[in-house]
Amino acid sequence: MGTGRNVERRTILKAAGASAAALGLGATAGCGGGSGSGDGTVTIRYSWWGAEERAQKINKTVALFEKKYPKIKVKTDFQTYASFWEKFQTQAAGGNPPDVFQNAVTFLRKYDKRGILLDLKSQVQAGNLSLDHFRAGVTKVGEVDGKQLGIPVGSNTMALVIDKKVYEKAGVEPHAGWTWDDYFKALKTIHDRTKVAGDTGYFGIMYLYDIYLRQNGKAFYTKDGLGFDKADLTEWWADGYSRVKAGIVTDPKVVAQDFPKSSLSAGHGASEFTWDNFTVRYSAEGDSTYGLAPIPTMDGKHTGQYLASLMLSASARTAHPKEVAQFIDFMVHDPEVGTIMGYDRGILASTEQYAAFRPTDAVNKEIAQYEADTAKAGVLGTITPHPSGADTIEAAFLRIGGDLGQGKTKVADAVKQFFTESEAAFQA
Repeated sequence: MGTGRNVERRTILKAAGASAAALGLGATAGCGGGSGSGDGTVTIRYSWWGAEERAQKINKTVALFEKKYPKIKVKTDFQTYASFWEKFQTQAAGGNPPDVFQNAVTFLRKYDKRGILLDLKSQVQAGNLSLDHFRAGVTKVGEVDGKQLGIPVGSNTMALVIDKKVYEKAGVEPHAGWTWDDYFKALKTIHDRTKVAGDTGYFGIMYLYDIYLRQNGKAFYTKDGLGFDKADLTEWWADGYSRVKAGIVTDPKVVAQDFPKSSLSAGHGASEFTWDNFTVRYSAEGDSTYGLAPIPTMDGKHTGQYLASLMLSASARTAHPKEVAQFIDFMVHDPEVGTIMGYDRGILASTEQYAAFRPTDAVNKEIAQYEADTAKAGVLGTITPHPSGADTIEAAFLRIGGDLGQGKTKVADAVKQFFTESEAAFQA
């Protein structure tokens, strides 16, 4: 955060231009989710967020699953990111969430706290789901307080996406181990030599701020709250706002005008921090050549990076936990599923699927190489815990940071507002 400005959320929203294709949901049996028939066939409901392209891929994988498990039928439902969670919250409150659904670390504690998520360890122990053959460290993303609440389908890590042509024109070459001072000097050089802002708005990206904090021995979250204080955030936001005024960071008003297109692909910025697997969007949107560059550091060594992941979770109210576990197991381990999905939801999480899919295009090859190089460098740490309320806090960080950048509020007022809203979110 695969994603200050809530990169994961903002980017998925940009990419998810398709209208919702919600399917009619059959009558449920038991205490929520799924249905059964007299011949032993059961139906489970599977929901996710994403655009039409993702839906087409997922429906192909569902057809494969139903062929292997003819007694399990799957009803599918997809939405854009915001619509998905709005609908899911309504379903969860009504005691009828989908049996299995796409999830992210931001929501694990929130819905575990409400008793919505099934601890999948019971199904692992029953032999219906395997946690073997995953890339190193990936399954930890779905663990909360000793419970396995999600099974990763793909992984990603934060990266810096650059406009290679602008960087080359400015004579700037990113390199491993460069510092934040190096990066900010590069932004000024780019602006001075090309008249293009060097960055599209780093100070508004929550996951980047988390990385910066980790480089300084802190983190955005602790298990129960925020891992930084008002002085920390004041420094971060004041620094970002000063660079907007200096012209080396894209004016947030321009960013808003470019939306849903990125200001990087619109030519109004030379670089943008985001999840590595989102790089494909820039080539689709823009006319330049884009690539991945290393995360700046404080000491030339520690990047603060970690693996994030989209994952599959199950409802604690499902009437068919065994069938749901078999479905998840198939979706994360089957090699043919991996070849169909590719890197749509991140670098494939299981070793079977990772080995089965070999990207042929330059962009996906670079994404795979970047993640492989990052893992080999030994800089990856454990993902920062996300307490209940993290989704609301991410939205607040994005909104308040945007208001600050546009001059709608002062730094001190923005910081105060963020901490006030965060406290309310934790108590909700």
